[in-house]
Amino acid sequence: MHSTKIRIMLVDDHFLVRMGLIGTLTAEGDMAVVAEAENGNMALQHFRNFQPDVTLMDLRLPGMDGVETTVAIRREYPRAKIILLSTYDGDEDIHRALEAGAAGYLLKQIQREGLLRAIRDVHLGKRCLPPDVAGRLARRPVGCGLTTREQAVIERIVGGMSNRQIGDDLCISEGTVKTHVNSILAKLGVTDRTQATVKAIERGIVRL
Repeated sequence: MHSTKIRIMLVDDHFLVRMGLIGTLTAEGDMAVVAEAENGNMALQHFRNFQPDVTLMDLRLPGMDGVETTVAIRREYPRAKIILLSTYDGDEDIHRALEAGAAGYLLKQIQREGLLRAIRDVHLGKRCLPPDVAGRLARRPVGCGLTTREQAVIERIVGGMSNRQIGDDLCISEGTVKTHVNSILAKLGVTDRTQATVKAIERGIVRL
């Protein structure tokens, strides 16, 4: 019954969101929802069982997030076609999604026709990056990527820790923390910790 249709898996932890998408997609003659999951682990298991043509995956999921789930699925199925859906347009979120191998990144406020077109395009092997998302990614500063240690430091800055507390938590000296903080400020193009916090959240570098 589904052989001539685009077989789709939905991954979102909100039941009503999944139901809304199911109603939209199943109304199309060339689409069928074959699986739905509410978290990353379930998505990976369902992908193994159903191997859908296209997966629509929420960026924010409990446990493994959408990017981590994409990596896990594509590690086993390199040809998996996954579109990430998000309410967030931070350039780091978009960058992480594409680095993970996502075929597309859509904002949840996308109109119905745009969503359907994206699914069909990705099914045909195209990459889907709407102009607003592509523009956000294009404005991502060159050389702005944080190191693993800097990522750990900025997460703790956003969490309200002092340099001493960060040092104790990461088992490094306060002086080393200061060095990391200065590097973070330079990469983010800000001058103090408050601005760094705002910028990190805005860009999707740190999530609350």
